[in-house]
Order: sequence, then structure tokens, then C-alpha cells
Amino acid sequence: MKKKTFSAMMSLALVGGLILGGCSSGSDDSKASGEASGDKTVINMMHLWPEGSSNAQFTIVEDIITAYEKENPDIDIQTEILGNEQYKEKIKVLSASNELPDVGITWAAGYMKPFVEGNMFTPLDDIIKEDQFVAGTLDAFSVEDKTYALPLELNITPVYYNKEIFEKHNLEVPKTYDEFLKVVETLVDNGVTPITLGNKDRWTGSMWYMYLADRIGGPEALNKAINRTGSFEDPALVQAAEEIKKLVDMGAFVKGFNGLSNDEAKGYFMNEQAAMYLMATWELPNYTTSPDVAQEFKDKVGYFKFPTYEGGKGNIDSYVGGPGVGLFVSENSKVKEEAKAFVSYLVEEWGKRSVVDAGVIPATVVDTSNGDLDQMYIDILNDLGKATNLTLYADVQMSAGVADVHLNQIQSLFGGQTTPKDFAKTQEEALAEEE
Repeated sequence: MKKKTFSAMMSLALVGGLILGGCSSGSDDSKASGEASGDKTVINMMHLWPEGSSNAQFTIVEDIITAYEKENPDIDIQTEILGNEQYKEKIKVLSASNELPDVGITWAAGYMKPFVEGNMFTPLDDIIKEDQFVAGTLDAFSVEDKTYALPLELNITPVYYNKEIFEKHNLEVPKTYDEFLKVVETLVDNGVTPITLGNKDRWTGSMWYMYLADRIGGPEALNKAINRTGSFEDPALVQAAEEIKKLVDMGAFVKGFNGLSNDEAKGYFMNEQAAMYLMATWELPNYTTSPDVAQEFKDKVGYFKFPTYEGGKGNIDSYVGGPGVGLFVSENSKVKEEAKAFVSYLVEEWGKRSVVDAGVIPATVVDTSNGDLDQMYIDILNDLGKATNLTLYADVQMSAGVADVHLNQIQSLFGGQTTPKDFAKTQEEALAEEE
């Protein structure tokens, strides 16, 4: 199976096939990878869906593990489950000491590349089934025509909003950025927090910046800056930073946003203390299928596409998003073949179950025609099928070092510690140093 080099601007012409194609929170450290548990082979797995904050995904993984162990009584799968940021930190530590779990979670492109170059992930091409994945999704997890992780999710990033709050203040869904600013202004004037944002995690603020860069300069502006055919000091990218500063200055974001994690910030939207929340479609379960969220609240949640910028080059059907996380198998696993067999099973079952059980868009081609899907999920799938562009999250595109500069600059920009021009200049210098 030949794979092309991944591009941040991913064609979605075939994504319609997605629509039309017909535990414990910690691991048992007493059992090393591959060590017998009685007569069983142990496979250690780490993932980032804690029961409390990601119940739908947690439940799916737990159920799949239970089913797999029942079908394979000689296998014992031990899980360690951490939140997103804690997971990233632990993977760094484990990779440095050459102690990665047998099966784990990775992000794509620039994030994954050092692990591949360090010979830490094993190729998985031999367990990929023909036409199993939505066109283009494997590219992000491929290096030199080899696939090093299998994607689970495919995401776009809308703006979720509370319809009741909008109705109370006679607000319409904005289609242009000027209309969006008027919505923000009206909410501020009425003592309502317009947008919740957990920018302690930094990538959350990056998505706001990416959308403004896209809408002002078109998707090619940011993409060219990162792939070095352009510059981060492109006027459109500086202007996007200026728009972020304007939003901050007008009080658009929840108080203390730079000190809030994404999970903490999400609570403001879930508790109806903020009117809007920009986040990827991995949040759909909270607004569609999660039994832990009241139907009364679900009925209040709608979404809209990030508005167009008047005079800008961007298209309203251009999205920040891309393949979500994927599963890797450690190259040094003592149970590599058993781990690969489990990953193959998990990916296939995730595709079958995530649609109806969790409202999560899978990376695999799935027949949704017989499912009883929530209308929001159907609308998102239709939007995905019409997408003109999908730009992969900026920090994922970059190398780890440059990504850290980008994310730190995002936090500084939102916090007022840097100017829009210096924001762009610092990132340009970090990218140029790697050429």
C-alpha cells in the first residue's frame, strides 16, 4: 500500500465514504511487559481517556478490552490511564528510558517523527486492511511509505454555543467575523462570559489563532510558514495575532484563561457559565450520547463554523482539524505480535462502536446508514463531507522544539506578554533555525 507524504492541507473529496459507506485509572506495576500473569501474556497499554472526563471513550476501550480478553483467554491487557497533558509528559519520560508501553497513543506528523527516527515505534502496515481507513488519514501517521500508528479519530473544530444564552440576548449565529465580534460585545455588555478557554494547555489558544490565520490569509499562509516555503512574518499571520489581542482586550475569554486547563475551562460551558467553546469534535459525546450529561443541557447546545473574515482569503468550509490520536506498538515490545493483533482488533471495533455509542467520528470507513444517530452528529458528518480544506493542528505539524516555541508564544500572546509582531518574529526564527 503506497502512501504519499502527509500535507497539512488534506483533500477530503472521499470523506463522503464515511457517511455513505453503507478499568482502572492506573496500571499494575508488578507485571512487566510480556510477563506471564498465571498462564497469560501481559500487554501493557497506556491511553488518555480517563473515566471522569472522557467517559464515552473510556467505556468503549474498556468494553473492547473485555471482549478481546474473552476471545483470547491467554491475553491479559493491563491499562494505565492519564489525562492528556499528563500522558504527554509520561510518554516523554518513558521514551527517554526506553520503556514505552507495548501499546500507546500518539499524535501524528511532527509529534510522531522523533519516535519513528528513534526506532521506538514498529511499522503496522501488515495489519492494515484494504480500504479500512478514510482516504488521507493514514498519511499523517506515515514516514517514508511506512505506517507507524493507526488513527482512531477524524476531527474538525467547530464553535459550540449555548442556544438559550443566544436567544436570551437576541443573538444570531454569526457568519462573518464582524458579526462574531458583535456577539462577543453584546455578551460582555450584559455580564456574560462570551468564550471559555483553557489556555494553560496552550494548544487550545493555538486553534483560535489558526482559524484567524486561515480566514485572513487562507490555509496556505500558515502552511507555507511551517513548511518553509513562506514566512511566519507574513502580514496575514501578524494580523491574525492582532485579532487575538483585540479579543483579549475586549474581554472575550473567561477570566484567568491562561491559568485554566482545558478540562477546567470546559466546565464553564457545561455549567452554562460561558456562551461559546471552540473545541474539536472529540467533544461530541458530551452533547449527544453521554449518559452523564443531562438531556436538558444537550438540547441547548448547537454549533457553528468559524466565521469568514471580511476581505480575507479563507473559506467558511475550511477547518482546523485532521486525524486525531492513533495507536502505536513499541518496537521494543517483548510481545510485539500479540500487541499488533490487539491493536488491529481495537481499531476495527472502535470504528464500529464509536459512531453510535460515543458520537465520535472514527478514522475508519464505517456504515452509518443503519445507526440511530444524533442530528448534531449527522450535521457534523455532512459538514466534513463538504470541507474544502483541513489544516492539521499547528503544533502537531511542527517538530517538538519548534512546537514548544509556538505554544509558549501562543500563551504569551493571549497573556499580553508579547506583541503580535514579536509573536510572529520569534516563531519565524525558531522555524528558520531548523532549515
